[in-house]
Amino acid sequence: MNVQIDSSWKDLLKEEFEKPYFTDLVRFVKDEYATNVCYPQGGNIFNAFDACPVEQVKVVIIGQDPYHEPGQAHGLCFSVQDGVQFPPSLQNIFKEIAAEYGKPMPSSGNLQRWAAQGVLLLNATLTVRAHVAGSHQGRGWEQFTDAVIRQLAAQREHVVYLLWGSYAQKKAAMIDPSKNLILKSAHPSPLSAYRGFFGNGHFKKANEYLQQQSLSPIEW
Repeated sequence: MNVQIDSSWKDLLKEEFEKPYFTDLVRFVKDEYATNVCYPQGGNIFNAFDACPVEQVKVVIIGQDPYHEPGQAHGLCFSVQDGVQFPPSLQNIFKEIAAEYGKPMPSSGNLQRWAAQGVLLLNATLTVRAHVAGSHQGRGWEQFTDAVIRQLAAQREHVVYLLWGSYAQKKAAMIDPSKNLILKSAHPSPLSAYRGFFGNGHFKKANEYLQQQSLSPIEW
């Protein structure tokens, strides 16, 4: 499947890759990709890690599942490929940025530009079968991505964690709030955005914290 992953993550997660559950997960994913249409493309499964090396991580955004319709998922949570219509959650993210910064809506929903600045866009589950939301949950991805968060939290300080919705907020238990900034709110989904996502100020708060640590802010 020609998986791409930055060497810094390979080193950090070396022991995780060797565990029996991960071997089983790889076997399952290979079988799924061989017999079904799955997303993202094989080479993009670890795109979040390839696009944002460990030492460059400034902000972590946690999603749950890749998009499961054609042309959308490319390995970064909430992001879609160039030319693809914005899904509702992404549209609400851009609305909040516009409210905080007075920016117009961007022309593309491809968040590779954020990843290049140090935003780790991590889905809890990294693959999905086409048209079937959640179809690769409970197979080992969650164990792996929890390990990612634990390892990152152990290795790096002064990172901003944006935890939107109850699923992402559970990850706070793995992060030391005295060494990092943890920001929580409702999820940007249309079902919950008006219950605390809109107006959360997370993008400005993240940048203010980074600047306090003498780090360059993110150009949202």
